[in-house]
Amino acid sequence: MRSVNSFARGFVILCAVAVLFVGSAAAQGEPGIIVQKKSAMAVVGPNGLYCGGYIQKSPIATGNKIIGGSEEAERYNFSENNFVYINMGASKGVNVGNVFSVVRPRGQVESRWTNKDVGFYVEEVGALQVVAVKSDYSVARIKFSCSSFLLGDLVQLREDRNAPLVNNTAKFDQWADPSGKANGRILMGRDNSETLSQNSIAYVDLGSEENVRVGDKLTVYRPLGKGNLMKTPEKESVSARDEGFHSNTYRGGKFSNQASRKSGSEADGEMVTTYDAKRGRPAIRKIVGEAVVINVKERSATVVITQNTQEIHTGDWVEIQ
Repeated sequence: MRSVNSFARGFVILCAVAVLFVGSAAAQGEPGIIVQKKSAMAVVGPNGLYCGGYIQKSPIATGNKIIGGSEEAERYNFSENNFVYINMGASKGVNVGNVFSVVRPRGQVESRWTNKDVGFYVEEVGALQVVAVKSDYSVARIKFSCSSFLLGDLVQLREDRNAPLVNNTAKFDQWADPSGKANGRILMGRDNSETLSQNSIAYVDLGSEENVRVGDKLTVYRPLGKGNLMKTPEKESVSARDEGFHSNTYRGGKFSNQASRKSGSEADGEMVTTYDAKRGRPAIRKIVGEAVVINVKERSATVVITQNTQEIHTGDWVEIQ
């Protein structure tokens, strides 16, 4: 009996030590121990962050530009690791190692979705790094390219950006109530896309004038029943007296299973249509996705679509959460 009790006490002590060890290992994140943590990740990679483009209202500096390429006799566009010449040298304070952004203004944005004068679209072409400095010009290597570089593209001071972090375990509320904050429209998508999905870059007519900030989340929505690419059939249902729903011999009944109800408390009125059913209902919105702001200008912002329940279109509404 004594040996059994001793064994029982030893087993209890061993279990207690094991629990303490597991708890300590879990706290320290030891291998093999699953620790539940809230995870956050960048909402967009470098390509989206520095190649997204933007819509700007204020004038852009046009004095500094690409004036030549080391292989311009063989080509008219340039890409990563090619060498180009810029009209910025020691006289403008340029040093070896300086990194500059390259942009290409494309024109005024005229969108049917807004009455706001948002400005002009600026395509981000990429970045270059100075490798040699002369008095009135410099030689630069294309560090990375979003698209082909062209002679005449503008050289701008590089803007350091940080990608917003999002919690990838956060639940997307498809039935969220309006926040009451500023709302606007999706003006256009990058590369002129009209249909957008997760990770697509788009531009909205909300900017710093509406206190929009990098990292803000936007709800993407549209009025219920709107935004389909295809039209629904003109004939939404069939009449209760339409032929073809019974046999020629027994004639069956006159009620088709596709016919809508009759109005009146005794079903003796007119057929109730879809239009009748919708009439007088409250304004209901259909939430189709979520976006995060990655760049802000005066009257517009560049966003990335982070979630969508179906395709998102230019013209869809957005609201700051």
